[in-house]
Amino acid sequence: MLYPFIGRKRELQLLNELFKKKSSSLVVLRGRRRIGKSRLAQEFAKNTTHFVFSGLPPTNDVSAKDQKEEFARQLQRELKIPLPQADDWGDLFWLLAEQSKKGKIVIILDEISWMGSKDPTFLGKLKTAWDLYFKNNPRLILILCGSISSWIEENILSSTGFMGRLSLDLILEELPLYECNEFWNAEQNRISSFEKFKVLSVTGGVPRYLEEILPSQSAESNIQRLCFQREGFLFSEFERIFSDLFSSRSTTYKKIVERLAEGPSELKDIYAALNVEKSGVVSEYMDDLVAAGFVSQDFTWHLKTGLDSKLSHYRLKDNYLRFYLKYINPNKKKIERQGMKLLPGWQSVMGLQFENLVLSNRKIIHKILGIEVSEIVNDNPLFQRKTADRPGCQIDYFIQTKFGTCYLCEIKFSSKEITENVVDEVKQKIKRLSMPKNLSIRPVLIHVCGVDEKVLESDFFSSIIDFKALLEGR
Repeated sequence: MLYPFIGRKRELQLLNELFKKKSSSLVVLRGRRRIGKSRLAQEFAKNTTHFVFSGLPPTNDVSAKDQKEEFARQLQRELKIPLPQADDWGDLFWLLAEQSKKGKIVIILDEISWMGSKDPTFLGKLKTAWDLYFKNNPRLILILCGSISSWIEENILSSTGFMGRLSLDLILEELPLYECNEFWNAEQNRISSFEKFKVLSVTGGVPRYLEEILPSQSAESNIQRLCFQREGFLFSEFERIFSDLFSSRSTTYKKIVERLAEGPSELKDIYAALNVEKSGVVSEYMDDLVAAGFVSQDFTWHLKTGLDSKLSHYRLKDNYLRFYLKYINPNKKKIERQGMKLLPGWQSVMGLQFENLVLSNRKIIHKILGIEVSEIVNDNPLFQRKTADRPGCQIDYFIQTKFGTCYLCEIKFSSKEITENVVDEVKQKIKRLSMPKNLSIRPVLIHVCGVDEKVLESDFFSSIIDFKALLEGR
């Protein structure tokens, strides 16, 4: 039995609007593994005639011929027809199109990069089949799903063969926190926001991970069961992700995310971690990790103009990857032998995890602060390099509006109430920041376990936002 479908209202609306057209639609649906692409596509199609096909997971033993033969077997089952010959993708697509000529129909080609990456004729045959057959049914929607966004970008989105044919390119991000909250079911109003945060610090907003939560268990018990037992769902997840997505280059990608697990880095820091000279290849690796949804490239900007600077930091925005690299991987052999208790110091990584969750839910921050999207000139983590005439400075999250108001957001994790020291820390950041005179600044504090009364009495922060408000979406 499938877990009840949660969230994705906007994405479902975008897909459903395609049926209002009087022409067929070709859709790309992409995003990180486990983010819910297949589930969304099937939820969208559940009340419509639909056919679902999936590529075989890539291994050295799986050939292009194997992919065709598996597709033929799936055609046999989906269409309830005799097993077709699997000699040519063109013939297989034609057969599918023959069964999809009329009526409201959704076709889902899942893990399309697995299906076609080893066959140079695959995409050409698919494009031809779309032009000659599929698109002739004005009520047909063909959805191409994939986890390897870089492959989709290069071979479909940027391909002249598919130029002008796509109706929708949908990228799935992690679920917003107020939708993650629903995974605690009836328990959600009885469990503290701090306990939920501890689970989310490991799972992020990845639906498949959240489905594994047992709301009746404590955060520590859930993490123990999922991460620190050999059979735990998240114990071997990292290897599955990296071998599936990055194949023989997975070792290089792992070195990159290991560096980013320590904190945001510039590209020169990545070169140093890999012990290589500056090259375009490393930039391509970073682009792959960004496209796969694991890493964010956060550009700083010029406050005078609001325009992006050339300076950027790469940030490991995936909470599971950091938790794995910091706590599971170093203890993997011990866990395999006998299992292991949750490490006493595991909360030391919480600050970076908390920042990730907040930055991934900046729309709720805007809502709470009363900022319209149209008012925002730029928003991101902001960093200022040290020079001869100015000190270095780094702001967790900064919002600049066209009205000359800037919101400096201090994202502060503590398992206890935040003390008045935070006021001096933020004052120092404001002092170091090189601000144009026409801009005003409003400090904002975002916390998870409350603030000391003296912080409130200081009347320093324009707004103080509790993590609970992000979980409730208000």
